[in-house]
Amino acid sequence: MNDTVQAEVIMSFLVSEELAFRIPVELDFDSADPYAIRLTFDLPGDVPVTWTFSRELLLDGLSRPSGEGDVRIEPSSAEYLSDVFISLQVGAERALFRVSAPPLVAFLDRTDRLVPLGEEEVCDTLDAVLDRILTEAPAG
Repeated sequence: MNDTVQAEVIMSFLVSEELAFRIPVELDFDSADPYAIRLTFDLPGDVPVTWTFSRELLLDGLSRPSGEGDVRIEPSSAEYLSDVFISLQVGAERALFRVSAPPLVAFLDRTDRLVPLGEEEVCDTLDAVLDRILTEAPAG
C-alpha cells in the first residue's frame, strides 16, 4: 500500500501585470514515486492539466531561483519567506503563477514525514524489475 500526501492551494495565474486569476491547484505526493510531486490545475470547463516535477525543485525554489527548462521556481523575495513564482513553459507558451510559500512548506513537511528527503527508495528497484523480467522471459 502506498501512502500519499495531498493538499489544495490557491494560486494566482498572472496573465499580465494588470490581470490575475485565483485558481485552486491540487498538490499530490505518492510514496511510490518519492522524487516527484504533481500539480493539477482543474478549471471549470477545461480538462485537468497535471505537471510533474521534482520535490527537491519545489523545496529549492522556496529560497532561491531553481529549475531549468519547462519548470522554474523562485521566491518573490530573497529576504524572507513570502510568495513563490512558478513558471511552466511548453514551447513558446508560458504560464506564470504566484503562490503563498507557507502552504507549500506545510505540504513539503508532510511529504518529508512520509518519505524523508535523501532517504527515497523506489518500491521496484532496477534489480527487482530485471529479475522479474528475466524469470518471466520465455526460454529460447
